[in-house]
Amino acid sequence: MHALSGFSLVSLLSFGYLSWDWAKPSLVADGPGEAGEQPSAPPPQPPHIIFILTDDQGYHDVGYHGSDIETPTLDRLAAEGVKLENYYIQPICTPSRSQLLTGRYQIHTGLQHSIIRPRQPNCLPLDQVTLPQKLQEAGYSTHMVGKWHLGFYRKECLPTRRGFDTFLGSLTGNVDYYTYDNCDGPGVCGFDLHEGESVAWGLSGQYSTMLYAQRASHILASHSPQRPLFLYVAFQAVHTPLQSPREYLYRYRTMGNVARRKYAAMVTCMDEAVHNITGALKRYGFYNNSVIIFSSDNGGQTFSGGSNWPLRGRKGTYWEGGVRGLGFVHSPLLKRKRRTSRALVHITDWYPTLVGLAGGTASAADGLDGYDVWPAISEGRASPRTEILHNIDPLYNHARHGSLEGGFGIWNTAVQAAIRVGEWKLLTGDPGYGDWIPPQTLAAFPGSWWNLERMASVRQAVWLFNISADPYEREDLAGQRPDVVRTLLARLADYNRTAIPVRYPAENPRAHPDFNGGAWGPWASDEEEEEEEEGEGRARSFSRGRRKKKCKICKLRSFFRKLNTRLMSHRI
Repeated sequence: MHALSGFSLVSLLSFGYLSWDWAKPSLVADGPGEAGEQPSAPPPQPPHIIFILTDDQGYHDVGYHGSDIETPTLDRLAAEGVKLENYYIQPICTPSRSQLLTGRYQIHTGLQHSIIRPRQPNCLPLDQVTLPQKLQEAGYSTHMVGKWHLGFYRKECLPTRRGFDTFLGSLTGNVDYYTYDNCDGPGVCGFDLHEGESVAWGLSGQYSTMLYAQRASHILASHSPQRPLFLYVAFQAVHTPLQSPREYLYRYRTMGNVARRKYAAMVTCMDEAVHNITGALKRYGFYNNSVIIFSSDNGGQTFSGGSNWPLRGRKGTYWEGGVRGLGFVHSPLLKRKRRTSRALVHITDWYPTLVGLAGGTASAADGLDGYDVWPAISEGRASPRTEILHNIDPLYNHARHGSLEGGFGIWNTAVQAAIRVGEWKLLTGDPGYGDWIPPQTLAAFPGSWWNLERMASVRQAVWLFNISADPYEREDLAGQRPDVVRTLLARLADYNRTAIPVRYPAENPRAHPDFNGGAWGPWASDEEEEEEEEGEGRARSFSRGRRKKKCKICKLRSFFRKLNTRLMSHRI
């Protein structure tokens, strides 16, 4: 059955986007201002919106930031648009994606701890109205290509149930770029490539970056420019595993560090994929009335070839290297182009900004934490945003040297949290590894350099930086400015009063791909009454529901849930 459906799909698509010739870039217009320019005419409204999200791309890993990695397409698009050089994202995958699609901080969706694991009965809360759903209300056709990573334990959690008309991509956090296999622990492996709500067995074997760009081009080829389009392309690249077509590796054959060489090849391949998507926008009549947003999802993973130099920290940390994002907007509709914007922008801002561009309405009255920043981006006005709550995570390991007393009785500084207010940034608890790591281009990274910049023994739980004057976070001012520390601790306390309980349930053995035909996918049955995992105090508690169906799997799941509850309670 699977083989037949896969064969039919491949046969059908072979007439369209899968016939794309990646070996002949000349078939695609090189970019804005080249052959194929559409005749000037008053652009229809609202605009087509293309949002391109990359995975684990470091702040340093783009040509216009002085990288040794070739990204000519991104460099050109950014140069002709507006570079966002005061743009913030989240330090890991799920939080950035949830805030992009809801316009809300993690503390307001219950996703403030870690990521959504493949076996967790958890997903983007179903009561949240997503960005694509708002755009559908405004008359948009909505399509997603790439990595979801917002949960899938129920069918209601899938992209096609959360506002997207079509979906091709993976549901979990990382897969093999060719086979689309993903292992969530020893022996817990499954296939993860989906077309709509079905497993796309027949598309295995194609490099995901190319496949996703081809699908995006196919969507553009089959869609009328007269109807507004929202195309969300969430590349898997350049997340591990480090895999790239050989022809891209050859360009970096002189790069000594193997991880950096593979990573660089993946970045350049992704750059050419963006080249093909933007070329298709021109070819099929979308470009003149389009807004292209490019964003990374978190800082680069320095142990896997990425670089955030000269920023401090890496993926998974609240230092600037973990949360300062790559971002730019390219559009013929921009009123002031070819410039760099220092306006404060956060990933939650895209929700109200894009809904506003679409002619819809979204405001703080809807419970949003984002702001409409289009006037700041397009016209160079001041940003309406003056502060960012990076996060408050009550479940993360508490700092040994933090305490309520250390937070002036206002805030327990053992709790991991970070906030930016104006030019000031405050971190409490354990922000993560705080190293400054230059690009690892040498075959053997010198230990002496590493140790020179390492923060080996940290005996504090509060840091304060003037980010405007010290973007590399080298001068901690917490001891000199206790007045500012008090003010920002009070803001953290204010935010925390609005937080909802953390949603981080125990893993469910029923999610094993062996129970789902060898593929990752929804496992919660309609006969069962699913339990919602809620916070205990400020952190975590479990609301126990009744089971309508008793089975061996249910008993096994109950055992693991109780075990996890005891472990988590001890940890908290």
